[in-house]
Amino acid sequence: MPDAPNAQFCLRCGQPLATFTDGKDYDRQRLRCAACGWIFYNNPTPVVGAIVEHDGHIVLARNQGWPEGMYGLVTGFLEADETPEAGILREIKEELDLTAEIVSFIGVYAFAQRNELIIAYHARATGVITVAAELAGIKRVLPEKLRPWPFGTGLAVEDWLKRRG
Repeated sequence: MPDAPNAQFCLRCGQPLATFTDGKDYDRQRLRCAACGWIFYNNPTPVVGAIVEHDGHIVLARNQGWPEGMYGLVTGFLEADETPEAGILREIKEELDLTAEIVSFIGVYAFAQRNELIIAYHARATGVITVAAELAGIKRVLPEKLRPWPFGTGLAVEDWLKRRG
């Protein structure tokens, strides 16, 4: 079972959680409180991401703490009471200070390594890029030079490139 933050104690009664096998759910391992029966499901966190098109280029972002040379799509966590479309437009504004519009929905991708579910879009943006403090930098790539990577948002890049032809 993947490690999860705050998964040592029950959120209902504070007692320790223990691993059990849920036979009703395809023998999936979960954490359960022996005292009150509360179950920690460890559901994936929804994340929004976008292939941001700006002045004929795709804008890739490098988060603080990422290795030098590693870039990805603009992404962020979906907030409560927010649609995925509104969430990615907010993230583009927060990270790049650009105004954007959704061009198309690309797809939904499981990112098991981070226990996330990525909801990906293609967005067209206007304005002058101002890189937010949460980013270590950006890279602008011509669409024909963009290459997918084999995990996370790279799967959305692969699908977008296939549809583009």
